[in-house]
Amino acid sequence: MNLGFEARSARTSTSGALAGRVIAITGAGRGIGAATATALTAEGARVAIGDIDLDIAKATAERIGGDTIALPLDVTSVDSVRDFMDTVESTLGPIDVYINNAGVMPLSPLLDEDDAVIDRIFAINTRAMIHSTREAARRMLPRGKGHIVNVASTAGKAGIAGSATYSASKAAVIQYTEGAYAELHDSGLEFTVVMPGITRTELTDGVEDMPAFRAITPESVADAITAAIIKPRFEVYVPGSARPLMNVTRLLPFSVGQWIGKKMGADHVFMDALKRPERSDYEARAKGAEQ
Repeated sequence: MNLGFEARSARTSTSGALAGRVIAITGAGRGIGAATATALTAEGARVAIGDIDLDIAKATAERIGGDTIALPLDVTSVDSVRDFMDTVESTLGPIDVYINNAGVMPLSPLLDEDDAVIDRIFAINTRAMIHSTREAARRMLPRGKGHIVNVASTAGKAGIAGSATYSASKAAVIQYTEGAYAELHDSGLEFTVVMPGITRTELTDGVEDMPAFRAITPESVADAITAAIIKPRFEVYVPGSARPLMNVTRLLPFSVGQWIGKKMGADHVFMDALKRPERSDYEARAKGAEQ
């Protein structure tokens, strides 16, 4: 079963549409965050990269150039998040857009998953997003404008074997963002939830393409995020072709949806990755001190 879905870039050129906008991104030293920082800087934004690995963040900021700055950030610490935002605003100006991108994806059969790893997944993927969304909103509301972008995953719409906890953490991101939109959009705040498929970053080391979806690039996700900031919209799937498949699957009887999932490899693609040696380095980092 190959539906021919693959990544396509949402942007083909830059327009300077975000000139002077101050945008802060968490977990942006590498992967989707770094690609997004690059794309936003190309559009004229003044970007702050926050990452627990400051050396990586500094190297990324130097490569991007422009007004990009790199700052230390531990998203699991409320104090660190506040300090990060304070420094961004004192250095670049009031935050116009805040992107909650930091995340981890340790894989495991659910019966073997360590309690500490479960706590860590929710601390980084979910609780950090909640604290950061609240803090950013508090700063934006007095100005009557602002945009918060939360990076979730298609796994938050359809659970995949081997990533039950990760899928749950990203489902929470989707639902929280919907609730935030319902509560604060009329006060002037924009919200976007981004749902990438399998993306070629270290999070998916050892993960093979699913039959219906080729893996996408961090740049394609960055382009989609940038487009959604330039012209705000709530829900962003990457690739866009994932939207109809996800929506149709949810309308079908559960057993039919599960059959489709198995045909796509959802019952084994992540479990298989755990057997591959190239997965081991990321698993160690994801379960340890690095975001």
